[in-house]
Amino acid sequence: MLHRRQFFPLAAALPWAAVRAADKRGYTFGVVAKSNNNAVFQVARVGALDGAKELGAKHGLNLKIDWRTPNEEDPQKQAEAIEQLVLAGVDGIAVSCSDANKLTGAIDSAVKNGVPVATFDSDAPRSKRFVTFGVDDEKCGIQVMKELATIMGGAGVVAVLAGNQNAPNLQLRVRGVRNELKNHPGIKLRDTYFHKETPQDAASKVEQVMQANPEITGWALVGGWPLFTDNALKWAPGTVKCVSVDALPAQLPYLKTGHVQLLLAQHCYLWGYRSVEHLLNKVHFKKDPAAVKDVSGLIHVSKENVDDWAKNWEKWLPK
Repeated sequence: MLHRRQFFPLAAALPWAAVRAADKRGYTFGVVAKSNNNAVFQVARVGALDGAKELGAKHGLNLKIDWRTPNEEDPQKQAEAIEQLVLAGVDGIAVSCSDANKLTGAIDSAVKNGVPVATFDSDAPRSKRFVTFGVDDEKCGIQVMKELATIMGGAGVVAVLAGNQNAPNLQLRVRGVRNELKNHPGIKLRDTYFHKETPQDAASKVEQVMQANPEITGWALVGGWPLFTDNALKWAPGTVKCVSVDALPAQLPYLKTGHVQLLLAQHCYLWGYRSVEHLLNKVHFKKDPAAVKDVSGLIHVSKENVDDWAKNWEKWLPK
């Protein structure tokens, strides 16, 4: 890995800079998601590939995606991937930040060397990225807790499943949950539980917490990690209420069995697609976004509309 003080002191020293300036009919965009093991980022990859294909065809451009995502979450590997992408001569980079503090330097170095950077899903707000696309994370947490409180009838004991404690998007979601809890005095918070963002680790954490705290009657999942595996929720359907972010195919059976009452779907497919669109606008059309924060909403998926929602995945996550 390059030391930052050795990192391209002059743009003119980069042999690919002249090539990129000369060839405006083709662009390569690097994409660095959090982990290949997380299904939401598999969907984002499909979105990025579709964006490159469709937007390239629309504008008569040859667009390519260079996917450099670690198998498991590792912000250091993400930082290295950003540096490698700059070395490879990509025209722009999109990244979902596992740890904003550890990635800000790599993002800023890329920008300094003429490679614009967008973030999606999880931002690095102090970096020089030009746009971020995703939900308003604090409002997302508020919505999770508000929906759960309604389902619980305003009374009970809740636990929060929170993923990687260093991820800025998840920190904001947890803050939203805690702030919304103040509006529901009949609901007590048992605790917030962090874990590695794999289905197995998340499911193990839920089971461990429930065994130690059988009084818990509600779960606020600010990410859908345990629901990406089978039989993760051991309670009898309906005895513990659950609201979760995301609504991927693996999560949908939990609605049908009644183990989960509501899923709040993020636009995971658009994480990739919109990132390509933002980068293309920046490097080809020289157009900046209307605002630094490109905010997407959440979609309610319940037992009533789950079958209609499932049809989207035929395109978004082909078998």
